[in-house]
Amino acid sequence: MTFQAVRPCDTRLKCLSLLTLLWLLSPSVPAAFAGDEPDLIFRRSTVFKLLSPNDKLATYGVDDPDVEGVACHFTVPEKGGYTGWLGLAEQVSDISLACRQIGPIRFKSKFAQGDDMFRQRRSLFFKKMQIVRGCDAKRNTLVYMVYSDKLIDGSPKNSTSTVPIMPWGAADTTVQKCGDFVQ
Repeated sequence: MTFQAVRPCDTRLKCLSLLTLLWLLSPSVPAAFAGDEPDLIFRRSTVFKLLSPNDKLATYGVDDPDVEGVACHFTVPEKGGYTGWLGLAEQVSDISLACRQIGPIRFKSKFAQGDDMFRQRRSLFFKKMQIVRGCDAKRNTLVYMVYSDKLIDGSPKNSTSTVPIMPWGAADTTVQKCGDFVQ
């Protein structure tokens, strides 16, 4: 029987690679946010579990990073139990969405139809939730859609919300046209 000596350099490199991979796959690391972290508004338990965390519904708020004056709220189910607590449970795709004008609307930059406004990982490997933005130029309305995609077979569950672009108070006399900002 022969033994090979392991060089310390190889061991450190393998450990560093493994730690980097675990960090990237960690459920606490978001899937490339297009916008800021969402603000947790509240959580509500839906299924009681005696010895582990309950299943919950969580409602979050997020501002559109490219359109000042628009905020979206979404509600997502969060799995409880030990797998949910450890971040190993695959979250279901039932997500609701409501977007509203919260001030004068100002476009910060041009955007493409269907651009990501926000993304968040919903399972350890394969699923993420996305809020995408578009413009209905004929009606001068921003259209937001939330859906969950899964690498293997996708998900047809989605929700849509619209924000008509209107003046915000008497001082807001210049209403921008979303069609002028679509690439």
